[in-house]
Amino acid sequence: MIELPEIETIRRDLERDCVGKKVKSVEVVKTKTVGGPKSKALIENELDQTKVESVGRIGKLLQFDFSNGKSLLANLGSGGQILRVPNKTERHVKTHFIITFTQKGQMRLLDHNGEASVSIHETEEIPEDRPDLSEFGIDPIEHSQQITWGDFAHYLHARKAKLKTLLIDESFVIGIGPMYADEILFEAGLRYDRVSDSLTTNEVRRLWQAIVQTLYDAVKYRGSTIEGSQYVDTNGEIGAYQDHHSVYGKHGELSPRSRKPIARSKFGGIWTYYCEQSQV
Repeated sequence: MIELPEIETIRRDLERDCVGKKVKSVEVVKTKTVGGPKSKALIENELDQTKVESVGRIGKLLQFDFSNGKSLLANLGSGGQILRVPNKTERHVKTHFIITFTQKGQMRLLDHNGEASVSIHETEEIPEDRPDLSEFGIDPIEHSQQITWGDFAHYLHARKAKLKTLLIDESFVIGIGPMYADEILFEAGLRYDRVSDSLTTNEVRRLWQAIVQTLYDAVKYRGSTIEGSQYVDTNGEIGAYQDHHSVYGKHGELSPRSRKPIARSKFGGIWTYYCEQSQV
């Protein structure tokens, strides 16, 4: 699983490590990743000898702005990795895209599941030339200071649905996914199958606080790398937040709140983990 905390961890690493670096060359190893031969030639030619001006994020897309007014948008999908490595590091068979800098090595995009993509755009036209970007919901990291719990209450009550369904809906809130949804709902003391318009004022406040705090902590611990996940940071290191999970994947273990066994139920075809005693 690669969700918002993992993408934000990667973004922060790349912002610190790549901004100001000059591009020596660009190599599109797998043409499919950029959408075909024409895009391959365009990207390789347009970015040659430019500088990285900034590394940002739109939802779960990484945005690289270059000195020539062009930007790359990178979608890692469920199995993408971005690594910073020396030029002579052996190339992994899943390497799809490489930027070589004039100093301090390369940035490589690996794709283990065939879902990653890279596209080039005029910086000033983003997001206008990507209409799908407008479908994103609340960004709990970027908007944590701008959105009050009262604003969140308005959004929540306007979307009558079960809480976990809403939390994993990218048009409502970005980048939570099933794993973080379970952790958030445990922290908020709410069941996964509660309907959104049934929450009291205090419960809405607790839910918003749990969303912001859980994702903040996940970034602090550099994301979660669970069984089956391909997530690593730009140095190839796994995340550490899985060591701080309260309920996800802990069926049968004692709840840190009630000291009763953590339960699990199938919801939407996947397991949901929760504390029966403390989530209502």
